Amino acid sequence: MKINLHHKKVFFASDFHLGAPNTEASKQREEKIIRWLNEIENEAAAIFLVGDIFDFWFEYDTVIPKGFIRFFGKIADLRDKNIPVCFFTGNHDLWMKDYFIKELGIPVHHHPIEADINGKQFLIGHGDGLGPGDHTYKLLKKVFTNPACKWLFKWLHPDIGVKIALKWSSNSRASSVAKNDNDFKGEDEWLWQYAKQLYASKPFDYFVFGHRHLPLELPVGKTGKYINLGEWVSQYTYGVFDGETFELKKYSY
Repeated sequence: MKINLHHKKVFFASDFHLGAPNTEASKQREEKIIRWLNEIENEAAAIFLVGDIFDFWFEYDTVIPKGFIRFFGKIADLRDKNIPVCFFTGNHDLWMKDYFIKELGIPVHHHPIEADINGKQFLIGHGDGLGPGDHTYKLLKKVFTNPACKWLFKWLHPDIGVKIALKWSSNSRASSVAKNDNDFKGEDEWLWQYAKQLYASKPFDYFVFGHRHLPLELPVGKTGKYINLGEWVSQYTYGVFDGETFELKKYSY
C-alpha cells in the first residue's frame, strides 16, 4: 500500500470495543468516535482502524451483530467522500469476513500490512499473537480461526452465539485487569520486542499496533519507533502522521 500526502494527514485508532461493557456505555462511546471522525475528515488522506473495533463480531451468512448503525453510517459517509478507510481484525473481532468489503467498500486485514506513507515505511496491525510468549492465546487463536470451528459456531442461533461470546469477552477483560496485563512492562513489552527483532532484518520507520490498551511511543533501532495506539474505553487516544512526524494524541470532546 502506498499513500502520498498532499497537505493532509493519516489517522490511526484502535480498540473501540463497541458493545462493551453495556449498550448505554457503548452508545456514548460510539457518539464520541463519530464526533472525532467528523472533526478529522477534512484533513484525512486515510484512516486506519487497527482492530478490536467491536467487542465481538461474527458474520453469519445472512446476519450481523445488532447495533452500531450510526458508526456504520459514518464509515459509509467517509467512503462516499472518497476517504480510504482500512479495517483490521483484532482478538475480539477476528471473525470478520466480507460484510465491510461488500457494503462499505473497505478492505479488512487479518494480518499486519506494510505501507509506504509519504516515503516512510510502516508496519500496521492489531498486534495480537505477535512477539514472544502468550502461548495460550496463540493456541486459542488457532482454534477460533479454524474453518471447522467457525462452521460449528455458525450453526448456533445468533442469540445464543453472541451471548456466549460476549460473556467470554467480559471474562477476558476481567482476567487482563486482574493480572495487570495493561501495565507497562518495560523491556518485557512483547510488541516492542517484536518490533526490535523485526527491525534487524527490515528497518521500518514505524511499527503501529493496538491491542495493549496502553499508548506508547518507544525507540526501535537507530531510526524506528514502536507506537501503541491505546484505546477508546477510557483514554480516547489515537495517532496522526503528517508526512514527517507521528504524534499520539488524546481526543478531547
